[in-house]
Amino acid sequence: MKVTLYFLLASLFVGNAVFSQTLGGNAVFNFLRFPATTQLTALGGVNVSATSNDVGLAFNNPSLLRKEMHTQLNSVFNSFYGGINSYNLNFGFRNEKLKTNFAGGLHYFDYGKIVETDASGNLLGMIKPTDWVIQISASHHYLKKWNYGTTLKFISSNYGLYRSSGVAMDIGVLFQDSLFAASVVVKNVGFQLKKYTGTLSEELPFDVQAGVTKKLRDAPISFSLTAQRLHQFNINYSDTIFNNLYGINNNSSFIQQLFNHLILAVQFYPTSAIELSLGYNHLRRNELNVANATNGLNGFSMGVGVLLKKINFRYAIAYYQNNTAYSQFGLNIKLNEYFGLGKFGERIFW
Repeated sequence: MKVTLYFLLASLFVGNAVFSQTLGGNAVFNFLRFPATTQLTALGGVNVSATSNDVGLAFNNPSLLRKEMHTQLNSVFNSFYGGINSYNLNFGFRNEKLKTNFAGGLHYFDYGKIVETDASGNLLGMIKPTDWVIQISASHHYLKKWNYGTTLKFISSNYGLYRSSGVAMDIGVLFQDSLFAASVVVKNVGFQLKKYTGTLSEELPFDVQAGVTKKLRDAPISFSLTAQRLHQFNINYSDTIFNNLYGINNNSSFIQQLFNHLILAVQFYPTSAIELSLGYNHLRRNELNVANATNGLNGFSMGVGVLLKKINFRYAIAYYQNNTAYSQFGLNIKLNEYFGLGKFGERIFW
């Protein structure tokens, strides 16, 4: 417990040093906002309180890291538009002597090959832009119903001559009591180590998220309500020149601004081996709204999981462009089931 407590206190100390960073405006390393695991994508892209034995969820919220995730390997693949691909790998481990859970993960974006030119249009060659983050997490149980954890990240961005790196952390606390769970996470507290060539220092995509999940007592259904970007109320993106050019009125009501923070999700388990998920992200739907055009399924996401004893398969689909979806595939393997690496706890089915 002491090791994890020191780890958390160190994170809080560094976090306090950078907490005063600017919250508004643009941010660097925005790929950190993207859901790195399939179950999270299916739940609307933001969820901090859905408790399961999926170690991929702990990549987003370290307080969800539990001993049942010991030796679990989570791998995820995304296929985006224009040949862009994303890969995620996450592994959980329990140190019983320290009574502490650990995880390590990598999230990697490959943007393919892009032609590089100068300001006059002269061909300079090809570049292969990438973004990636590597992180380590630790969590510890407190009393009977609390879990706390922290994640430390090293971030790298490479766009040819323009390269940047940074460090950040997430800090989370989870309360869980039988059919109810609630969590708060402070995300991406950090700074750039190296600026892009010819640019000033930029802020990271800082976020404060909170959520609750409630499971019905007599039915295999759970509901989640999650709030994002709680440090700033009006999170509408406003480009004055663009709005004036196209006659867009960006003035939104109090209710609209409130709902921009909220993500709704539901999970249903018709059998112990089948998981069905549905999510709705209102901010995403609002941002993808095209003037004088229907939104269709923008902002919605859904997923299905097949949960076997030794291996779990998950598939999620989400809408990030007007009526256009992308797919995400995930695989969870319990290595201790194959290689006898030790076992802590049983699987949980809701």
